[in-house]
Amino acid sequence: MAIRIFCLFLLTHSLHAAVSLGVDVFFDEKWDQKYQGKNVGLVINHTSVNREMASTLSLFQEKAPKIKIAALFSPEHGLKGHCYAAENVAHGKEKEVTVYSLHGDTRRPTSEMLKGIDVLIYDIQCTGVRAYTYPTTLFYVMEEAAKAGIEVVVLDRPNPINGIIVDGPMLEEKWRSYIGYVNVPYCHGMTIGELAQFFNAEYQIDCKLSVVPMKEWRRSMSYRDTGLSWIPPSPNVPEADTPIYCPMTGLLGELHLVNIGIGFTLPFKIVGAPWIKGADFAEKLNAQKLPGVHFQPFYFRPFWGLYKGVDCEGVLIQVTDLKIYKPLAVQYLLLGMLKSLYPKEFAKRISDAKSAKDLFCKANGTEAIYDILLEEKYPAWKLIEFQKAEREAFMEKRKKYLLPYVY
Repeated sequence: MAIRIFCLFLLTHSLHAAVSLGVDVFFDEKWDQKYQGKNVGLVINHTSVNREMASTLSLFQEKAPKIKIAALFSPEHGLKGHCYAAENVAHGKEKEVTVYSLHGDTRRPTSEMLKGIDVLIYDIQCTGVRAYTYPTTLFYVMEEAAKAGIEVVVLDRPNPINGIIVDGPMLEEKWRSYIGYVNVPYCHGMTIGELAQFFNAEYQIDCKLSVVPMKEWRRSMSYRDTGLSWIPPSPNVPEADTPIYCPMTGLLGELHLVNIGIGFTLPFKIVGAPWIKGADFAEKLNAQKLPGVHFQPFYFRPFWGLYKGVDCEGVLIQVTDLKIYKPLAVQYLLLGMLKSLYPKEFAKRISDAKSAKDLFCKANGTEAIYDILLEEKYPAWKLIEFQKAEREAFMEKRKKYLLPYVY
């Protein structure tokens, strides 16, 4: 019996063995020796740690003393991750190394910042969606590195949703912006290293690019399956499963129609308002039988933000199968159902939210979603089916940029 239990433990342990991140592999497999004597710029922030939670900067300083850290470059929210969304971040110092902010006076490294640098190494955790500024920062870094003849190395990290789910609209050139810069679906199912390869070829950046892959990561893994500790990449993404929910409600938040848990304890996991009837809303949503999700009636009172201090009803979203759920389909069903069930409240709030249209369209990557939402009486399924063929074409295109991670 003891042997059987021990074998079961070994099997369970092996199935949930901790993933080795790109930064772990960089040192474990002696990639650092290739860059001895080089002046390196690290593009990092507070999420830049290895599997044992040692910071990337300290690893370079302690394990690779022959590599000179010439400068640090930080994205939105700053090197320590404490700055608000969209807040300009100043340059600074960290462990006697100059820190250049890429979310201040400039969002691209300048020729002066890059002076004397031989290699730029990028190691930042993102959220797995297009509408996030960290991948844009990588794109900018790659473009400026290509102009300067500087090599770029990307230390790969998990897509925290998983490497399977692809959903949502593509990006139209008109709506290309800092919050969404490349023509991929809202949920693209790629790691940051895979995105870098996509950027380099599809946008003809043509920088000298190397990607250090992870070990033991599988495409079917959510972040919680990796055995790794989660560090919030931005203030409203506190838990390892928050990225699973961000693409289900984040666009709703741009329109200020309902509270999506920002200002409560469940960011992106709930949808509610004083004018919603929670039980009825949940029943109508569940009747649509979207795969992999369940809507539970939920009652709450926000601490701050939209409807602060007001009793709200709505739904708590529960993901029942991460491998088949479609996050943008959930989002568009919520939008469509809000319009269908509460047309007067919807019309009033969408009118009040016209100033938010630009950001909503930038996040979606298209104005068509906004138009369908306004023009159709029952828009949910038209929204869900939007650009289905384009997503399928992307799935084929992306194959050549995927690293050999198994499912």
